[in-house]
Amino acid sequence: MFDSLKSEINTFKEKDPAMRSSIEIFLCYPGFYALVFHRISHWFWNHSLKLLARILSTISRFLTGIEIHPGAQFGKRVFIDHGMGIVVGETTIVGDDVLIYQGVVLGGTTTSKGKRHPTIENGVIIGAGAKVMGNITIGEYAKIGTGAVVLKDVPPESTCVGVPGRIVKCRNTSHVVDLEHNKLPDPVAAAIRSLEKQIEENEKLIQILLDKNGICLTDEKSNDKIEFGDLFKENSD
Repeated sequence: MFDSLKSEINTFKEKDPAMRSSIEIFLCYPGFYALVFHRISHWFWNHSLKLLARILSTISRFLTGIEIHPGAQFGKRVFIDHGMGIVVGETTIVGDDVLIYQGVVLGGTTTSKGKRHPTIENGVIIGAGAKVMGNITIGEYAKIGTGAVVLKDVPPESTCVGVPGRIVKCRNTSHVVDLEHNKLPDPVAAAIRSLEKQIEENEKLIQILLDKNGICLTDEKSNDKIEFGDLFKENSD
C-alpha cells in the first residue's frame, strides 16, 4: 500500500513542473485524492460491497470534481492533471503511466451490459476536453489532442486530433511526455491550405489560357451612376 502511494507521489513529481513538495500533493492535488479514493472504492467493488463503493466514489466526486466509477480499472503511475470534469465509465481500463488532463470523458456509447467503455493502454496522453467513447482501444504511447472526439481505435504510437478524431501522425517512437498540445498537427487547416494552393494554381492556368486565346475579362462599369438624392428628385417631379 505504502509502496503504491510512494509510486503515485513520484509520478506527480516527475510530470508536474508546478509541484514543489510532497506535502503539497497531499494537500492540494485533487487528481491524487481521486486516485486514492478510487483504489479503495475499487477494492470494495471487487469484494461485492458495491453500494459502499458507489458511496465512496460519490464522496470523491464531491471533493475533487473527478468522477470515476468504482468498476473502472486503473494501472500504476497514472497522472491526473487538474482533473476537474473528468468522467470515467464502469468498464474503462486504464494502463500504466497514462496522463489525463481536465475535462476528459472516457464514456460509453451503448446501454447494453458488458464492455462498453474504452481501453487506454500504457503511456497514453489524453489532452484536455477530449472525449473517448465506446469499446475502443487507444494503443500504447498514443496521443489524443485537446478537444478530440475519438470513436474508433487509435494505433500505438500515433496522434489523433479533431472531431471526429483522425489519425494525423503514426509511429511516434519517442516515449517522452510531451505537453505541447499546440504543436499537434491540424488536419482541417492542412486541408484548407491544400485547397488554397490548388485554387491559386487553377487561376494561373486559366489566365494562361485566356492570354493564349486573346480573351480579356474586365469589369464593366456603368457610366450612369445615380445617387440616392437624384432618385428622390425624380420621384418628386
